[in-house]
Amino acid sequence: MRKLVYYIASSVDGFIADPAGDGNIYPISEEFTRYATTEYPETLPTHIRRLLGIEHAENVRFDTLLMGRGTYQPALDMDVTSPYAHMRQYVVSRSLTASPDPAVELVPADPVAAVRDLKAEDGLDIYLCGGGDLAGQLREEIDELHVKTYPVLLGAGIPMFSAGFAVSDLAVTSSRVFDNGMIFTTYAMKR
Repeated sequence: MRKLVYYIASSVDGFIADPAGDGNIYPISEEFTRYATTEYPETLPTHIRRLLGIEHAENVRFDTLLMGRGTYQPALDMDVTSPYAHMRQYVVSRSLTASPDPAVELVPADPVAAVRDLKAEDGLDIYLCGGGDLAGQLREEIDELHVKTYPVLLGAGIPMFSAGFAVSDLAVTSSRVFDNGMIFTTYAMKR
């Protein structure tokens, strides 16, 4: 069975974006960019893959991407309707009534059922791209977290999970520090 993996950048205090939703606030690491181009190339948007010369790189971990409407909006703001053209793309949205691109499928309701259906299919794992509200809704469906924790404090913003209080035990499966102080940690949900 495929896994749902929440691959996300976060501040030390648990925010994935600033209060306005901008996630481009973390310091870039050349070392991590090299790592991501080989270990996580599919997590880079298609236009970035072109800039890095890896537009034809094979997907290593994921072949399907799931994101919330707020995560999708920055791409739309740049007139990019299919930001991850190298994967199957699903956008969970109650506000979009029609997909702006035939390569992007809308999930208008019940993201839990959609994830369970996707998990039952054959293929690589499913990349939960964001955001915090969707992650909160899918908390019980997430199998792994791959968290890039940047050495910054934001104090406010979009939390990694927008959900009620609940304790979920995690097992650290790997951890590595990169040149800019970012700690990349992978966790498995204990069930």
